Amino acid sequence: MQQPQPGDYIDIHVHSGKSASGIFILESLMTHEEKLPGDNPGVAYTYGIHPWFLNEHNHDKFILSVENLVRLPFIIAVGEAGFDRLRGPSAELQRRTFEEQVVISEEIKKPMIIHCVRGWDELLSVQKRFRPKMPWLVHGFRGNTVLANQLLSKGMFLSIWFEFVLRPESAGLLRSLPVDRIFLETDGADVDIRQIYNKVAIDLAMPVDDLKIIIHKNYSVFFNS
Repeated sequence: MQQPQPGDYIDIHVHSGKSASGIFILESLMTHEEKLPGDNPGVAYTYGIHPWFLNEHNHDKFILSVENLVRLPFIIAVGEAGFDRLRGPSAELQRRTFEEQVVISEEIKKPMIIHCVRGWDELLSVQKRFRPKMPWLVHGFRGNTVLANQLLSKGMFLSIWFEFVLRPESAGLLRSLPVDRIFLETDGADVDIRQIYNKVAIDLAMPVDDLKIIIHKNYSVFFNS
């Protein structure tokens, strides 16, 4: 199983990404894809059912695939999984499928990577019902401080959406967050994770090397590595 080095930039959520010298990536594989994980330098993997590609016909196949593949050592988290009110199947199917993945996460003791678009009530409801022992990371976060604090109060981590991070108005949110609960990502977009780190380091008035140390520690805590 690949692990980031203390001096690496960590890109916590990518799709079809490639690692580079000094950059460690966590690649999100999804059940509708054919790509499988491997022991690739600088890369670890997550695997789950993205709500966009879920329907009643593929549900059983997808759940079985998650149950089997997430046990591989190269896959270190379940997901991305979650809720999307703008795209995907019925709310009931999304909730049932998410809950099934929570059960798997708890059983195999691997954390979860969350996709959530306007489904925060559902997410918090499931979290309250299951009270998971495994940590959850909400990727692509672009909400306000009130929502961030709600999620943080439930023990979740936040990865800030790359496009929002690069906007000047993100500085206020970033400064309000506890640095020991944040991650940064490119989400597979054509943007350099080093640019994102530089912007956040400026917003937080700290050297980039200090930010790298903080996020590396967050990674170790989240994945208990």
